[in-house]
Amino acid sequence: MLLVLGRRVSLSFVKRVIPQDPVLLSNPILQDFRTIKFRVIHSSTVFASATRQNTDTMPERRPFVRLPTDVYPVNYGLCLKPDLIDFTFEGKLEAIVKVNLATNQIVMNCADIDIITASFVPEGGEEINATGFNYQNEDEKVTLSFPSALQKGSGTLKIDFVGELNDKMKGFYRSKYATPAGEIRYAAVTQFEATDARRAFPCWDEPAIKATFDISLIVPKDRVALSNMNVIDRKPHPEDDSLLEVKFATTPIMSTYLVAFVIGEYDFVEGQSSDGVTVRVYTPTGKAEQGKFALEVAVKTLPFYNDYFNVPYPLPKIDLIAIADFAAGAMENWGLVTYRETALLIDPKNSCSSSRQWVALVVGHELAHQWFGNLVTMEWWTHLWLNEGFASWIEYLCVDHCFPDYDIWTQFVSADYTRALDLDALDNSHPIEVNVGHPSEVDEIFDAISYSKGASVIRMLHNYIGDEDFRKGMHSYLLKFQHKNAATEDLWDCLEQASGKPIALVMSSWTKQMGFPIIVVDQEQQGDDRILKISQKKFCASGPHNGEDCPNWMVPISICTGEDPGCTKLKVLLDSPETTITINNVSPDQWVKINPGTVGFYRIQYSSAMLESLLPGIRDLTLLPVDRLGLQNDLFSLSRAGMISTVEVLKLMEAFVNEPNYTVWSDLSCNLGVLSSLLSHTDFHEEIQEFIRELFTPIGLKLGWECKQGEGEPPGAGGHLDALLRGLVLGKLGKAGHKPTLEEARRRFKDHVEGKQILSADLRSPVYLTVLKHGDSATLDTMLKLHKQADMQEEKNRIERVLGAISAPDLIQKVLTFALSEDVRPQDTVSVIGGVAGSSKHGRKAAWKFVKDNWEELHNRYQGGFLISRLIKLSVDGFAIDKMAAEVKSFFESHHAPAAERTVQQCCENILLNAAWLKRDADDIHQYLLKRKAPPV
Repeated sequence: MLLVLGRRVSLSFVKRVIPQDPVLLSNPILQDFRTIKFRVIHSSTVFASATRQNTDTMPERRPFVRLPTDVYPVNYGLCLKPDLIDFTFEGKLEAIVKVNLATNQIVMNCADIDIITASFVPEGGEEINATGFNYQNEDEKVTLSFPSALQKGSGTLKIDFVGELNDKMKGFYRSKYATPAGEIRYAAVTQFEATDARRAFPCWDEPAIKATFDISLIVPKDRVALSNMNVIDRKPHPEDDSLLEVKFATTPIMSTYLVAFVIGEYDFVEGQSSDGVTVRVYTPTGKAEQGKFALEVAVKTLPFYNDYFNVPYPLPKIDLIAIADFAAGAMENWGLVTYRETALLIDPKNSCSSSRQWVALVVGHELAHQWFGNLVTMEWWTHLWLNEGFASWIEYLCVDHCFPDYDIWTQFVSADYTRALDLDALDNSHPIEVNVGHPSEVDEIFDAISYSKGASVIRMLHNYIGDEDFRKGMHSYLLKFQHKNAATEDLWDCLEQASGKPIALVMSSWTKQMGFPIIVVDQEQQGDDRILKISQKKFCASGPHNGEDCPNWMVPISICTGEDPGCTKLKVLLDSPETTITINNVSPDQWVKINPGTVGFYRIQYSSAMLESLLPGIRDLTLLPVDRLGLQNDLFSLSRAGMISTVEVLKLMEAFVNEPNYTVWSDLSCNLGVLSSLLSHTDFHEEIQEFIRELFTPIGLKLGWECKQGEGEPPGAGGHLDALLRGLVLGKLGKAGHKPTLEEARRRFKDHVEGKQILSADLRSPVYLTVLKHGDSATLDTMLKLHKQADMQEEKNRIERVLGAISAPDLIQKVLTFALSEDVRPQDTVSVIGGVAGSSKHGRKAAWKFVKDNWEELHNRYQGGFLISRLIKLSVDGFAIDKMAAEVKSFFESHHAPAAERTVQQCCENILLNAAWLKRDADDIHQYLLKRKAPPV
């Protein structure tokens, strides 16, 4: 699945939902939206001070027992008849089951479903009617009781039932859309991962209980009906000639969470991959053209994975479909992948470069799951990280193959790697592998640790093993476990056999304990050799771990030198707290760098002399872009942890004046956004704006406003990264009040609104942000009018994400009210509120008050889903006053949000960390900024 994850303010978030809009980098809170599937886990009591706490104490877990194994399914014969007017559905289940052990009851998963009748027919025997249905609502189970024991052997379980097409974006639910003529209608769609198939039909809803499925849907004859497999029969319904009965081919053996069906009105574009698979992209009616880019990506991607895994795609077709109301970014249902509209649809004229890139990544992510997750499935949710971490890594490999001009691996470091480091430095993080029991806990592990840290450690592992042995091990794993279930250790075994390296030993230190090390490095020259002293200790957001029982990691360390920055000179495995390494033939004037390519999952603290020698490599660009980014990001993180002064980082940032790389700028921009948010709590916020203006003006002048030849054209053309960089820089300058940028943005906005000169898609976010930030009620009204007129969801989302930039308190209130209106889709309300919270000190207070005042409605709307966690994080993470941590903690003690328990703890910890950072460094930062302004003596 792809979450809506995000980044920074010291993060937690992943499935991906919102495109990586460069302008979001101007807003550290909204930046959180940039990525993934997403939910969070139970942990210890809320962090109560800025000192370290013991994270071994977990809250009391809810008792949970997996389903008994005395009866299990072999095949589900399922017929569903949704009513798109009354929002109900009728269902008939005829499941072929095997009774392993004589029993007079069958226990299944069932939620929000009423069973009308149930019976069991033993093979060759008489039908036995169930005498009772005992619902255990809390555990989402039902026990069917029979008057006599069901004997060992095969039989058919028959159940007639009814349910509701809910509006919670989970299970079998309704999704609102408008026809081209403007009429409001509803589609019936599904979202079953992790534990919501049980809301559509009674089933054994656990990933290891696999079966085949024969699905039939009874639908209005003017609607499209889709499921995992191809249609094999379509005939009029005998009782109602306005209905059709659509029958689908039998699926392979599969888990319930991957079953899907969609009934609605759609157009499609179709292609065929070079290996013969029919690919269709379904779009809203009249928008087939917008499916062409995703189709192009999918048709290239299937053969890429076929070749990479050396295992053919096992189904005859794959459909990708855009769903109007969709909580995550996308969902990898086997053969029928569902997406948010913004994660699938690209308008050649009105979609920006970041949206194209976003769609390519999400398509790559979901199609990878067709093998890794669907063909071989995790045995239990404890191993979810492997599913999501792997797909979150290989999506980049796939996009790099399809679009080499995206420089996508550098973007990985900013989008996933640093996000995961930020979150995992918190005391309220969790290990990659978490023992999961009750369904309510499953939702909580869809977070940046599962996705982004998972992807980062797999990237590190791939680098440690080498591509050839990695592919060999993957092929062996998929062949051995196809149509079955596997655990993390099974993959380690296959990779170990392929590579001959101690994979299980190395990787368990990264997956079974939370956190990561900081590698402390010093050096001395001995003749022609460089001697490095390297040690590791746990890195924490509040400073290095100095206690006893400090954990150790098996750390693959790579080293390069100034002689050839792109080439690794030495690789070692650090398996102890400290070691000494000798590098031969390194002259005294050469720098030495640890972790070239920023692949190892750790922070680095160099000695002053080593750091000093690396800095010229930033100015003269001899360090690779990914290493310039990594160096800056490490130092920023060390400053937040109080290990160095923030002033040192500001000085370093000034060295980036010649920087040409988009991703390096995006990471710088994000960190400056964090700092700007922090300093909004002081009376010298304007000084940091001036620093931002000075830093970004040279690159802004160089790029200008006009696209160069090739930018914004379909991928394959040059200029993709320049288009992203221009949007980022202009948005940053506009928000910071750079007068020439503001004037030009206002001029272009006026022409755009009047229809004289329509803004290019890549310029809309920075222009909208700039005019709103410095706008009045007329500006806001114009923007809301543009929102209403927008036919494309991408444009609506683009506007929603920047509305919060408006400054006046009464207009901020208007934006918040708009967030809960009918004009904003339920899944997008969160980004409107988050935009308000992330834009100003006043916005932050207003957004938090709004969330508290409307908590009942918001909680009811999102319930246990991951969006409630996103909402909380975006609303409160930017505070920097100790008492706010206490207020947030107190509010959620009396307003329970079980699915966001860990998120609340992480937010309280972040608030206290922000407060400590401000107390520690505010005066020094102020003095430094004043000194820069002072005329030379």
